[in-house]
Formats: sequence, structure tokens, C-alpha cells
Amino acid sequence: MEQVKIGIIGGSGLYKMEALKDVEEVQIDTPFGAPSDALILGTLDGTRVAFLARHGRNHTLMPSELPFRANIYAMKSLGVEYLISASAVGSLKAEAKPLDMVVPDQFIDRTKNRVSTFFGEGLVAHIAFGDPVCPQLAGILADAIASLNLSDVTLHRGGTYVCMEGPAFSTKAESNLYRSWGATVIGMTNLPEAKLAREAEIAYATLALVTDYDCWHPDHDSVTVEMVIQNLTKNAVNAQQVIRETVRRISENPPASDAHSALKYAIITPLDKAPAATKDRLSLLLQKYL
Repeated sequence: MEQVKIGIIGGSGLYKMEALKDVEEVQIDTPFGAPSDALILGTLDGTRVAFLARHGRNHTLMPSELPFRANIYAMKSLGVEYLISASAVGSLKAEAKPLDMVVPDQFIDRTKNRVSTFFGEGLVAHIAFGDPVCPQLAGILADAIASLNLSDVTLHRGGTYVCMEGPAFSTKAESNLYRSWGATVIGMTNLPEAKLAREAEIAYATLALVTDYDCWHPDHDSVTVEMVIQNLTKNAVNAQQVIRETVRRISENPPASDAHSALKYAIITPLDKAPAATKDRLSLLLQKYL
């Protein structure tokens, strides 16, 4: 199978990359089932990348239904070392306006029904997750946004992404609670991806695309689904420019990342004591430690 170093996960509104050339769809079977959709291999300004529509190309998967493990495992099986994840979010701060872009550096987990680890069944690992995104990759992503001078877009470097279960949006009480915690944006998908990418030793960063103010905002009632869809569409156009520039920068100067050796001191179970079936299922992740 063709190997690529850069992966892109597209969220709500970003179901394909228009600029991809020499496109090939690949169906990847994983020990954790099928990914959200076929992975799209293509060339972006001379660099081969892998693209996956997180919710499926027709948005048929709810956040709680996403096969997170299969998605990240599939990227790993293609050789991906850097993963850019685009995600529609609501804003928890007045200064993060609709159409703005946030590159979060922290997460708060409010999910309930997600499997966010590849490990278990006789093999225990505890990754370090104090810095849940790769600072080097996030820096390249933010620099790419800044360099493009997109109209209507303000860049916010850093910030906290609250990952909620969904599919319903927050209550006002919840929204105000998250604001009291100092959180910046809220979404439903990125934290399990970030944890699994770290276990898979893939550098991960989130491009959070603000579509609306969460329900805390006094003007929220004036926000309609139609407006949110319009913002999703504008965000998707802007995101594609950002991703192209980010891919160009990564391919010219691939950054070193602590994520690339995240399992080195994380595996607690002696590998010679772990069940063979478990080691076999995780051989893609464990191969350099076996």
C-alpha cells in the first residue's frame, strides 16, 4: 500500500479537498473495523497526502458513532506521521467570532461513550498527555493561517477545546460552566482522535473552525441553522487554503515531534507477558518495541 506522511481529517462541511490531484480511493480494513469512509490518497501541490471525511462523505455518522480507532489506525497503516484535524466548533469566548480559526493547545474531556485507547485486553499503556497536541505541528498550522491573511478570519493561537458527547448541543448552564473554566471552543470529536493519535505516535493538531457562538451568547437566538451552514461553507473554503499551506510547510521542513516516540516509556505490561492475540492486533503500533 502507498505510504504517505501527512494525513488530513475533515470535519463538518469539509468532506473533500478540491485541490487534490491524482486521486485514489483506498478501502482499509483494520482490527477495529472500517474507517468512517474510504481514505482518499492524492497529491496536494506536489505532496502526497491521505484525506478522510470524519463523518463520511455524506455526513452519515454522529460523533458518538465515529470509528475513532479505525480512523487513526488506518492513517497509521498508510505511514502517516503528521495529522491535521479540521473541526467545526462553537465559541465560548466573545473574541473568538464565527469564521475565526483557533489552534487549541488543550482539551477538556466531557465525553461518556467513547473508546479512546487502542490498549487493553492484557496490554496496558499510559501515554503522557499533558500537552495533548504536538506544539511543533500546531505552530506550523498557526503560522500557515497567519501567512494567508484571510479576510473575516482572526487567528487564535492556543486555547482549550471542550469535547462534549453530543449529539445535542449544550444547555446554557453547561455553556456557562465551560466559560467559567476558561475554555475557548466546544466540539464533539477531537479529543478521542488526539489520544489515539498519540498512542499511534502520530503528531496531531486541530484546526478549529468557529461556526457560531454557543448558547451562552445573548445574541445566540439570532443564529439560525442557515447561518451556521453558510459559515460551515465559508470555513471549508478557508480551511482548504490553510491545509494546503500547512502541508507545504510540513513537506519542506518536517518537524521533530515527541509524539513520534510516545510509547517508548508508556507501555507498562512486559511485552513478553502480553497475550499474543493482543500483540498481533497492535503490531502496527508496537513493531519498533517488540
